[in-house]
Amino acid sequence: MANTPDPKTEPFSNAEKDPDDWTTGDEPMTGAQASYLKTLSEEAGEPFEDSLNKADASKRIDALQEKTGRGT
Repeated sequence: MANTPDPKTEPFSNAEKDPDDWTTGDEPMTGAQASYLKTLSEEAGEPFEDSLNKADASKRIDALQEKTGRGT
Protein backbone atom coordinates (compact mmCIF):
# COMPACT_ATOMS: atom_id res chain seq x y z
CA MET A 1 0.00 0.00 0.00
CA ALA A 2 3.06 2.24 0.20
CA ASN A 3 2.85 2.88 -3.56
CA THR A 4 -0.69 4.27 -3.38
CA PRO A 5 -0.75 8.09 -3.37
CA ASP A 6 -2.11 9.66 -0.20
CA PRO A 7 -5.17 11.77 -1.19
CA LYS A 8 -4.34 14.20 1.61
CA THR A 9 -0.90 14.96 0.19
CA GLU A 10 -1.78 14.50 -3.49
CA PRO A 11 -5.39 15.73 -3.74
CA PHE A 12 -5.29 16.64 -7.42
CA SER A 13 -5.07 13.17 -8.93
CA ASN A 14 -8.85 12.82 -9.36
CA ALA A 15 -9.39 16.46 -10.27
CA GLU A 16 -7.24 16.03 -13.36
CA LYS A 17 -8.96 12.87 -14.58
CA ASP A 18 -10.36 13.19 -18.10
CA PRO A 19 -14.15 13.75 -17.89
CA ASP A 20 -14.60 11.07 -20.57
CA ASP A 21 -13.20 8.57 -18.05
CA TRP A 22 -15.53 9.53 -15.17
CA THR A 23 -17.75 6.65 -14.06
CA THR A 24 -20.59 9.12 -13.39
CA GLY A 25 -19.93 11.30 -16.43
CA ASP A 26 -23.17 10.33 -18.13
CA GLU A 27 -25.30 11.49 -15.19
CA PRO A 28 -27.00 14.89 -15.37
CA MET A 29 -24.75 17.81 -14.46
CA THR A 30 -24.74 18.87 -10.83
CA GLY A 31 -26.47 21.97 -9.55
CA ALA A 32 -23.09 23.60 -8.97
CA GLN A 33 -22.02 22.86 -12.54
CA ALA A 34 -25.30 24.25 -13.90
CA SER A 35 -25.00 27.44 -11.87
CA TYR A 36 -21.39 28.09 -12.86
CA LEU A 37 -22.04 27.13 -16.47
CA LYS A 38 -24.95 29.57 -16.64
CA THR A 39 -22.75 32.37 -15.28
CA LEU A 40 -19.93 31.56 -17.71
CA SER A 41 -22.36 31.29 -20.63
CA GLU A 42 -23.78 34.74 -19.87
CA GLU A 43 -20.29 36.25 -19.56
CA ALA A 44 -19.17 34.65 -22.82
CA GLY A 45 -22.37 35.58 -24.69
CA GLU A 46 -22.97 31.89 -25.39
CA PRO A 47 -26.21 29.93 -25.03
CA PHE A 48 -26.66 27.98 -21.79
CA GLU A 49 -27.22 24.28 -22.42
CA ASP A 50 -29.17 22.82 -19.51
CA SER A 51 -29.26 19.25 -20.81
CA LEU A 52 -25.53 18.45 -20.59
CA ASN A 53 -24.27 15.51 -18.57
CA LYS A 54 -21.52 15.88 -15.96
CA ALA A 55 -18.65 15.12 -18.34
CA ASP A 56 -19.89 17.40 -21.11
CA ALA A 57 -20.65 20.18 -18.62
CA SER A 58 -17.10 19.94 -17.29
CA LYS A 59 -15.66 20.21 -20.80
CA ARG A 60 -17.97 23.15 -21.60
CA ILE A 61 -16.94 24.89 -18.38
CA ASP A 62 -13.27 24.47 -19.33
CA ALA A 63 -13.91 25.95 -22.79
CA LEU A 64 -15.88 28.90 -21.43
CA GLN A 65 -13.32 29.56 -18.71
CA GLU A 66 -10.70 29.85 -21.42
CA LYS A 67 -12.93 32.15 -23.47
CA THR A 68 -13.79 34.42 -20.54
CA GLY A 69 -10.33 34.38 -18.97
CA ARG A 70 -11.63 32.84 -15.75
CA GLY A 71 -9.53 29.73 -16.19
CA THR A 72 -6.21 31.55 -15.94
